[in-house]
Amino acid sequence: MTTTDNAGVRPRRYLLLLLVALAAIGVDLLTKEWVLASFSEGERLDVIGSVLQFTLVFNTGAAFSMGTDFTWVFTCIASLVVLTIGYMGLRVRSGWWAVTLGLMMGGAAGNLLDRFFREPAPFHGAVVDFISVGNFPVFNIADSCVVVGAVLVVALTFRGVNLDGSVVVDERGGGGGEPDTAEDDTRGGRDQ
Repeated sequence: MTTTDNAGVRPRRYLLLLLVALAAIGVDLLTKEWVLASFSEGERLDVIGSVLQFTLVFNTGAAFSMGTDFTWVFTCIASLVVLTIGYMGLRVRSGWWAVTLGLMMGGAAGNLLDRFFREPAPFHGAVVDFISVGNFPVFNIADSCVVVGAVLVVALTFRGVNLDGSVVVDERGGGGGEPDTAEDDTRGGRDQ
């Protein structure tokens, strides 16, 4: 396997990562505040029949409300995730990786803010969840950002796109796919 290297041409994408993270946090916070102002706990609003509903739920556990007695552990883990992504982001030169890590950082930080500042106590706060899809557990925008980010990690990894924007190419005829297309090539003015 060889790596096609375009990292020297590509600027760092840390600002993009931070802007995506801030946008995710902002949308998550605004939607949670809207739900808190509009719904009482357990109240349901059918958006698309029983397929999509809004309902206010407070989650003190992790995904699917597991581990409700260990909220402080999830707070520490989420803090570590946000800090790790922030550090890894310094190496990002790929626009797609910047968006991916920004979504994951913003999603983790959105729920982390709930854990830090919501009732019942700091570091033990309940996450505000409100989106209900069929029989799937209730979630929020931050959760959606983390899931979309995770799917993008798999796709970028499968395509062989590295954090620096270089692409791993399989010399046996298979390929890691096309180079990163999230930003313009500054040499030719076209997407790669």
